[in-house]
Amino acid sequence: MRRLFASGAVVIALASLSICPAAAGDDDHDRARAALERGEVLPLRTILDKVGRDYPGKVVEVELERERGRWIYEIRLLRGGGALVRLDVDARDGTVIGVKSSENRNGRP
Repeated sequence: MRRLFASGAVVIALASLSICPAAAGDDDHDRARAALERGEVLPLRTILDKVGRDYPGKVVEVELERERGRWIYEIRLLRGGGALVRLDVDARDGTVIGVKSSENRNGRP
């Protein structure tokens, strides 16, 4: 029960970060919130639902950044076996545009 509550708290915390980059200033936060309100980015829950179908795992970090004129969600997942995966996702439509994976300490993917 405690683990379920902790997981729920993490999801709520990440949802609140869905409109701002991690450790960003107020200007970045305001720009990201405005992009969400204008419909330029999808809400984090929508992105996670879409991405989770092809990339199951525990979300450990999410950032929303503006890169080369478009909004990108950077999502870090902990997958089975300990692999850490970073997904770059187009925040406008949820398309995965980049995947980087690291192996766990045992050398297994």
